[in-house]
Amino acid sequence: MQFGIFTVGDVTVDPTTGREPTEHERIKAMVAIALKAEEVGLDVFATGEHHNPPFVPSSPTTMLGYIAARTERLLLSTATTLITTNDPVKIAEDYAMLQHLSGGRVDLMMGRGNTGPVYPWFGKDIRAGIPLAIENYDLLRRLWREDVVDWKGKYRTPLQSFTSTPRPLDGVPPFVWHGSIRSPEIAEQAAYYGDGFFANHIFWPKEHTQRMIGLYRQRYAHYGHGSADQAIVGLGGQVFMRRNSQDAVREFRPYFDNAPVYGHGPSLEEFTRETPLTVGSPQQVIDRTLGFREYVGDYQRQLFLMDHAGLPLKTVLEQLDLLGEEVVPVLRKEFAALRPAHVPAAPTHTSLVAAAGGAKDSTVHAVDDVTGKAPEGATR
Repeated sequence: MQFGIFTVGDVTVDPTTGREPTEHERIKAMVAIALKAEEVGLDVFATGEHHNPPFVPSSPTTMLGYIAARTERLLLSTATTLITTNDPVKIAEDYAMLQHLSGGRVDLMMGRGNTGPVYPWFGKDIRAGIPLAIENYDLLRRLWREDVVDWKGKYRTPLQSFTSTPRPLDGVPPFVWHGSIRSPEIAEQAAYYGDGFFANHIFWPKEHTQRMIGLYRQRYAHYGHGSADQAIVGLGGQVFMRRNSQDAVREFRPYFDNAPVYGHGPSLEEFTRETPLTVGSPQQVIDRTLGFREYVGDYQRQLFLMDHAGLPLKTVLEQLDLLGEEVVPVLRKEFAALRPAHVPAAPTHTSLVAAAGGAKDSTVHAVDDVTGKAPEGATR
């Protein structure tokens, strides 16, 4: 099972000091958080994608490429890649490039985002959100799996004899998760292709998450990818820890009360009771996280949101120390002991290459303009 963190990259005022970081400070803080994640033994760092204030991660591949150069083991992912408003050709090329630069340490999570105006900003119609997600992803898969693509759809110009470059590393595309908070159509899409399904698992009660993952598992089995309990599931989560639970509640309360996403609404106590948000000691986080398995089954990836709502970098790094030293080692051991042998582990580039029968050079060589032939032995 993989454990890690995800960030939405918000620039938020610290309610205890009144100070708001600059965009530059926030970007540098996100990099420091990723490096700390590897240092404390986490598996995954994932960044969101936003194109509006108060968020900074408008170019995930730029950030992840920089982090790849400064890490050795960390798996780099996205918490949302906007499949609706990004061009599938550009996604195919950017993430294949990141695959090569990181040595295969990359996967990505497709999503529609939660910012309505992003659609017209990129020349799209929000009313076509689901059809865009379906058509664009179908094209993306073909671009990664076919050397030469002829394609015609509804939402972008046709492609004729197009080759996306570079080709995926070792001939194997990055693993894809489909992320959704509330859309059953996205769970269906993930199941249809046999991809992973990632439930945000932050703002909703457990019954909602249970229904969404239950639908995905059922449809995964329906499409013949394996049994329902072999479907590839990821969960988000949200925690704040101190060794003493009372200290955690006292310190986190002003951040919760003023956070743009949930401040000035339900109380902290109500929110922690009705959603997976856990504020307390490391043991409370362990117990609550292990409890997720009771209503979603065995799953492959757990990511935590820890750097939002104006929390200062120093505090976030302290949280990561607790997560890496006291929480994740216990969770690894307990989840591994509970997982049946037939339930697959989290996909990695290594496991995907092995499943494909080994690595291959997928380089596509240009055809000679005179002879009309590719170099002898070359792929075209």
